[in-house]
Amino acid sequence: MPKHVLVALDTSDPSERAFELALEEFADTDGELTLMHVAEELEEYEGMPGGEVAVDFLDEHVKKAEEAGFEVTRVFDGGDPARKIVEYAEESGVDHIVMGSHGRTGATRVLFGSVAESVTRRSPVPVTVAR
Repeated sequence: MPKHVLVALDTSDPSERAFELALEEFADTDGELTLMHVAEELEEYEGMPGGEVAVDFLDEHVKKAEEAGFEVTRVFDGGDPARKIVEYAEESGVDHIVMGSHGRTGATRVLFGSVAESVTRRSPVPVTVAR
């Protein structure tokens, strides 16, 4: 059973399902849960209402995970989400990644691809994708 699980969060419904899945599936592992939100343009988030929403969203989920008995690490970063998620997993001893099936929609997804697909292809550890 994994001891360090990374949950990649955005504000989408699949991301919320991924968070709930991680709480259920890894509840009895006595492991560490890292909750990560990656803003593509971090500078735009700093001091902006959207950034405050993202930080509040992440903090709310940290509180829920702590209440469920997890040791929690909170990570808020900027850049390419797939690259940042994979890099964090490689550098931080993550055993498993849980994430939503999509956060991007429409033309953005077609142009830039699926973050979940990219993470799944490049990840050094197993990835669970929640729909």
